[in-house]
Amino acid sequence: MSRPNPPLILASTSRYRRELLERLRLPFSTENPAVDESGAPGEAPAALARRLAMAKATAVAARHPGCVVIGSDQVAACHGEALGKPGTDARACQQLAAASGSTVSFHTAVAVIHADGHRHELHCDQTLVRFRPLTAAAIARYVALEQPLDCAGSFKSEGLGIALFEAIETCDPTALIGLPLVWLSAALARAGLDPLA
Repeated sequence: MSRPNPPLILASTSRYRRELLERLRLPFSTENPAVDESGAPGEAPAALARRLAMAKATAVAARHPGCVVIGSDQVAACHGEALGKPGTDARACQQLAAASGSTVSFHTAVAVIHADGHRHELHCDQTLVRFRPLTAAAIARYVALEQPLDCAGSFKSEGLGIALFEAIETCDPTALIGLPLVWLSAALARAGLDPLA
């Protein structure tokens, strides 16, 4: 007799991450990890993404022993400066103006805590996005049409944001949206939740 699969929890309220995880066709629930996402002074973007992904997974796993928990975080950086979620149209336009003609790096980290509560895995994917030179009018129109105010870097690559780019360099296109499914599907299989089993 096979043992039932452990429950799976996504430590996030992001609809983008939820929609991505749904692709793996595993039953899961979501929970707000309630973690302070402030960066430490001098903390590199990739290090911040890894720390927050692990902190989110750890916070939810502590409340739900016996579950497999996924935590994830994404930090964008342009000209060495971390870019957060813009929150306002004006800030989104500022971020996109800074990215115009430049390359922005997206560090998307994901942590998986196994159901035993002791084993965990941590991965960070880097995606490089090269932006076209953008006019102020094009930026304002894009922001008005897509309202990417809850997206690091102020765009949605799965939507009209794709028109902002010259090129994307990545090992996993889902990482740019917020959850690296190539790595995650294998990690979940190692945690006893194989999407193809």
